[in-house]
Amino acid sequence: MNGPEIVTFGCRLNAYESEVIRGHETLRGREDVIVVNTCAVTTEAERQARQAIRKLRRERPEAEIVVTGCAAQIAPENWTAMPEVSRVVGNREKLDAAAFLKGRNEPVLVDDIMTVEETAGHLIEGFDGRARAFLQVQNGCDHRCTFCIIPYGRGNSRSAPIGQVVGEARKLVGQGVKEIVLTGVDITSYGPDLPGRPTLGQLCRRLLASVPELERLRLSSIDPVEVDEDLWRLIAEEPRLMPHLHLSLQAGDDMILKRMKRRHSRGDAIRFCERARSVRPDIVFGADLIAGFPTETDAMFRNTLDLVADCGLTWLHVFPYSERPGTPAAKMPPVDKAVRKERAARLREAGTKAVLSHLSSQIGREVDVLVERDLRGHSAHFAAVRLNREAEPGALVRARGVAVEGETLVAEAA
Repeated sequence: MNGPEIVTFGCRLNAYESEVIRGHETLRGREDVIVVNTCAVTTEAERQARQAIRKLRRERPEAEIVVTGCAAQIAPENWTAMPEVSRVVGNREKLDAAAFLKGRNEPVLVDDIMTVEETAGHLIEGFDGRARAFLQVQNGCDHRCTFCIIPYGRGNSRSAPIGQVVGEARKLVGQGVKEIVLTGVDITSYGPDLPGRPTLGQLCRRLLASVPELERLRLSSIDPVEVDEDLWRLIAEEPRLMPHLHLSLQAGDDMILKRMKRRHSRGDAIRFCERARSVRPDIVFGADLIAGFPTETDAMFRNTLDLVADCGLTWLHVFPYSERPGTPAAKMPPVDKAVRKERAARLREAGTKAVLSHLSSQIGREVDVLVERDLRGHSAHFAAVRLNREAEPGALVRARGVAVEGETLVAEAA
């Protein structure tokens, strides 16, 4: 090792920010430091982080363990109470190299995240050994979904200027990155805080035009009702924008969506998928879905389960509902935890069937695979692919699907 060990939980934005931390000059050569970048989406994510911290302390008793991320931002006292933890650093502070100066020993360095007004530019050197890189274009969230604590960990929505994003994309592509994933907390809310109020679609259009060497652009989770017309045109006309959209849906029942304080209805979700498929027939959808939200009846859950088929969803991220103290949903009548677990299992089963159906449809077809490592990579539709022969990591390989193994497509490279 020539720097700190970094343990990352949670979203793509956290993965991006861990790379920013790894690049801090103040941490260069600091093998005595472990940074744990936490997530607060569920209580399970926090439990896993605590478990990892205890294990790290047993394995490396002399190391300085610094805890950061959303869980640390929201409740720093929970982490300073752990004897294994040396310091707690907030979400804004973790991106400042000065927070990690050797000898700096404040037990807590966490300011009010709601006072942050900018998404600062953080050039990263790319992701070691990866052909794909995440690029932060937005942070924070102005919405207040009743189940979500994340705005209190990330602050209000703020956007990175287009020129800054383009500059960082050029640097990543110059280092060999073939695919960039635009990421943030709520990327479809991009732009209203910037001069001229640009949209996510306008950002994507400028990025693709300004960096013609970029071979693939992918979007992280989007809100279907916030997609602008420029983005719709790119979905229809731009082959470098991948035919894979991950949707923040959460539920498929209108009453539950209302109680979640979501901005779309069940019908909105279905119409979005129908429109996207009409302009890009091969498009594949992923979705976030919560099972067992408070007050959810069997009939309400059935509406969510049926949404998998009604929208034609493939890649599902399923979460049993997890109470987050301080959120309105935590005060609503709960669903029994065993029922939540059982409903989540049924959703995951539906997701597995959808994945196998998609992979089977690729047998005999040509797929373009971005090779990552060990003969493995992902197709344009984000299917996991294993190639039958060696290919250089970072290469884009044309291959033909020949079989399905588990949830992986086996393909013969041309």
